[in-house]
Amino acid sequence: MTDSEEHEIDRILEVIFQLYHYDFRAYSLTSVRRRLHVACVQLGIEDLSGLRTRLAQDPALFSRLLQYMTIQVSDLFRDPSFFVTFRKHVVPVLRTYPSFKLWIAGCSTGEEVYSFAILLREEALLDRCMLYATDINPEALRKAEAGIYPADRVPAFSENHRAGGGRGSLSTHYSARYDSIVFDRALRKQVVFADHSLATDSVFAEVHVVSCRNVLIYFNRELQDHALGLMADALCRRGFLGLGARESLQFTAHRSKFQELQPLEQWYQKW
Repeated sequence: MTDSEEHEIDRILEVIFQLYHYDFRAYSLTSVRRRLHVACVQLGIEDLSGLRTRLAQDPALFSRLLQYMTIQVSDLFRDPSFFVTFRKHVVPVLRTYPSFKLWIAGCSTGEEVYSFAILLREEALLDRCMLYATDINPEALRKAEAGIYPADRVPAFSENHRAGGGRGSLSTHYSARYDSIVFDRALRKQVVFADHSLATDSVFAEVHVVSCRNVLIYFNRELQDHALGLMADALCRRGFLGLGARESLQFTAHRSKFQELQPLEQWYQKW
């Protein structure tokens, strides 16, 4: 990456922050560069300079760009062993609470939200739980709240559910409509979907569990520490933090606040 390209990216991110109040300035530069170049191709814009000019003039363009700037790759019961560990080591503790709160940070299009809701229903804990599902992408949040997914994803969903310790058939949790499935509205009854940025927003509630997977890898070290600080502040004493397979608390400013709950499965407990 040349200095001039890096400078142009900095200018684009500053325009986004000043005009649209989304802060990508502390995201990984490599990741941002890749996303901006893909966006230019897909949006029919010649170069980064042209993108910056268009962003300053056309608010509608930013809504389209946001789809490229945020990650919307997820799956139901993604990395099933993560949920097996949750069932075995976290659920027994949650049973001791009369009620509890779970925050899914960076919920994207909602697959992880429904994974936790289904798991908690199977463990007879859903009625005791309030789930906060947050993301910075309004379109992703709309899709998450709708709970509608292509029917051709069902085989993979079902296999992940089984491997994640699922009880019974996944089909009991959704209805089929033509070429789509719709998750049971009762699963959404305990969910609050909300816009929240780990870069610019503050803690909004005390929670017992935070799941933030495959989000920190797109932040630089400073923003990683900031986001982990928010999560640590949100968690109650002895609360649980789940991270993505390529993420770790090691070498972060908050490592001493947590103990590793289960090696390799990315679950931590706050001291």
